[in-house]
Amino acid sequence: MAADLSQIVKAYDVRGVVPDQWDETLAELFGAAFAQVTGADAIVIGHDMRPSSPGLADAFARGAAGLGADVTEIGLCSTDQLYYASGALNLPGAMFTASHNPAKYNGIKMCRAGAAPVGQDTGLAEIRALVEEWLDGEAPQPVETPGTITRRDTLEDYAAYLRTLADLTSIRRLKVVVDAGNGMGGHTVPTVLAGLPVELVPMYFELDGTFPNHEANPLDPKNIVDLQKRVREEGADIGIAFDGDADRCFVVDEHGDPVTPSAITALVAARELAKHGGKGTIIHNLITSWSVPEVVRENGGTPVRTRVGHSFIKAEMARTGAIFGGEHSAHYYFKDFWNADTGMLAALHVLAALGGQEGPLSQLVAEYDRYVGSGEINSTVDDQKGRLAAIKAAYEGREGIELDELDGLTVSSADWWFNVRPSNTEPLLRLNAEARDEATMTKIRDEALEIIRG
Repeated sequence: MAADLSQIVKAYDVRGVVPDQWDETLAELFGAAFAQVTGADAIVIGHDMRPSSPGLADAFARGAAGLGADVTEIGLCSTDQLYYASGALNLPGAMFTASHNPAKYNGIKMCRAGAAPVGQDTGLAEIRALVEEWLDGEAPQPVETPGTITRRDTLEDYAAYLRTLADLTSIRRLKVVVDAGNGMGGHTVPTVLAGLPVELVPMYFELDGTFPNHEANPLDPKNIVDLQKRVREEGADIGIAFDGDADRCFVVDEHGDPVTPSAITALVAARELAKHGGKGTIIHNLITSWSVPEVVRENGGTPVRTRVGHSFIKAEMARTGAIFGGEHSAHYYFKDFWNADTGMLAALHVLAALGGQEGPLSQLVAEYDRYVGSGEINSTVDDQKGRLAAIKAAYEGREGIELDELDGLTVSSADWWFNVRPSNTEPLLRLNAEARDEATMTKIRDEALEIIRG
């Protein structure tokens, strides 16, 4: 096939439509390039439940083995289960998934040994260059002694490891509704929660990469409607939704009301700081709530603010030795999990916190949810830079107003803040606003939108 790699090699991963943009032939070349760039004697590969995933994963394995790398295939797994395997086995890894994208998409998330991320600046550009070179000329020559391809099941080991990081053995019994969205949570959740004091109410646990019930993206409100309804019907203590590859989790309380990822970040940060004697660095991106750094400081920790994006979070985790990091997108990163993100471990922390006291979840998270946020609002614009400049001009020099350009433009005062960031892939500006009360948030949100859409 005539492949345009500029369309499928993104900042952090490979992602595109199968077979229109990429196929098993290309996957095999990616496998060979991954083996060559990492210089690995051995690698580990996993895949999600999409119809195209097994074939793509097998092709990648053939490419890597052809250049002499021994391949361990762990088969069906969540992305954080692949990170577990990469960390526990100390091997570079590749996960075949397109997360919450529609069924026709697939992708590869790659990491070095110990789940260290592979992105544009850490190997992905070199992998792309090699694949393009081979597409234009001769394919890589197999080595004299190819690597072996073996199977290994890591699900039980992954589950057991997570349970050592969040102890649920002595919590009160909880009724928990979990919506797996026909994604990999349906594979991992029963094993992770087995034997714990939890009554599990499963929703859409059947693995189906065509997503027959709803898109596996719990950050979109329409995709948690079923979960909210079921929590209320069951009189459950909590509802949890996972995305397609189960590396993100989203929580609703006993009323079915969403709990913001910022509140989850603050709650888990407090627990991690307690585990580490009230000391440690916590990473949060610049559009998480003011609540997060406040809670971190109150619990003895040091908050560090970063740009949006997992490569920035993971880089800061490594640089600062942080014990935990959280994002507004419901990605949660743990030092004890090789600085990788795992929605499952975050979910276990929430269950442990809820079951370790008698109050409902709404009461528990209230102390971590102190402000009123707008959520992310996208606006299509013709001139991203021009609109950002107009916002800067409108607020620059105003008394009591601070501007910073760490990521897009953040405008803040004593009672509110908002951030506007350009999308890297679409002609969009993304607005997030927060204030001490609803009226102020609405006013500042609308004021910013008027300039953005002006």
